[in-house]
Amino acid sequence: MPEHIRFIDHQGKRVLLVDFSNCPANEVQEIARAVPDYTTVQPLGSVLVLTDFTGAAFDRDALRAVKETAVFDKPFVKKSALIGTEDLPASFYDELKSFSQRDLLIFKTREEGLDWLATDSVAPEPTPRWKRGTLGKEKEGRRQ
Repeated sequence: MPEHIRFIDHQGKRVLLVDFSNCPANEVQEIARAVPDYTTVQPLGSVLVLTDFTGAAFDRDALRAVKETAVFDKPFVKKSALIGTEDLPASFYDELKSFSQRDLLIFKTREEGLDWLATDSVAPEPTPRWKRGTLGKEKEGRRQ
């Protein structure tokens, strides 16, 4: 599990990398359930989190585990960035944001997400989801 959840340094900031990339659904669930072991021992409102969903598989239990962890960790998280969301249904992102009541911003690359997490800015200038080309194969210029 340490290879999937670990702290990394980026531009002098400590970032928790939660790497679901290419994991089957049962492993996604297992990793999600382990994340609080890393976050809840940190000071409230201090954790920077980058979550990589690239190529991950999901079933109902895995989705529920990710949503529950996002709620449970909320008091400890300062900022969250997501990458690899292209293959996730748009409804998952919307449910995750709504259920967790957290701002979960999507970036195209790991580097972009890490760069934003390393800044002192709370939120970047919002880019409409339809322009990002993420979440459910949306087409440029078409809103859902």
